[in-house]
Amino acid sequence: MKEFIFSVLDFLSQLGYFGIALGLMIEIIPSELVLGYGGYMISLGKINFVGAVIAGTIGGTLAQLFLYWAGYYGGRPFLEKYGKYVLIKKKHIDVAEHWFEKYGVGVIFTARFIPVVRHAISIPAGIAKMSALKFTLYTVAAIIPWTILFLVLGKTLGANWSHIKEAAQPYVMPLLIAAIVLGVIYFLIKKTKKTTD
Repeated sequence: MKEFIFSVLDFLSQLGYFGIALGLMIEIIPSELVLGYGGYMISLGKINFVGAVIAGTIGGTLAQLFLYWAGYYGGRPFLEKYGKYVLIKKKHIDVAEHWFEKYGVGVIFTARFIPVVRHAISIPAGIAKMSALKFTLYTVAAIIPWTILFLVLGKTLGANWSHIKEAAQPYVMPLLIAAIVLGVIYFLIKKTKKTTD
């Protein structure tokens, strides 16, 4: 498996910025590794940081829009049947639907920092026919800090970029807490607005 990941990343690195976007769009390798390797390419001077952030944001957003539109037009039966081809299992959809029903559209931002729910949350958003503009804005707002974090860590680690997950642990939790706090604030504002209307 490790050899497969390295060979895919080597191929993607030859495509530069497009390789980062493509790696995040096809999701056969975790985004942390794609972005960590992107950070390593920055450290080698093959690409620049701003271009990598833009490529990462575009690729990550397009991947989520694909799942959103699959939910919007295909619904749950379609995703239960074909989701396995994009590594989405029924249990992922179940958890994501539960979160979406419980916390509403604000969870689109918060869930991006939580394993398992992170990718699947786009599906119930599509099924619920959430506004595509709102979905895209929340998704981009979460993908930008995620992209920056892993590119910076990959650049800092340099040749040791493959240890990205261990290096990220101290940073992911504060990012998650900040996302939850923002989610709670959003939820309270929406609740207050409903009671005053």
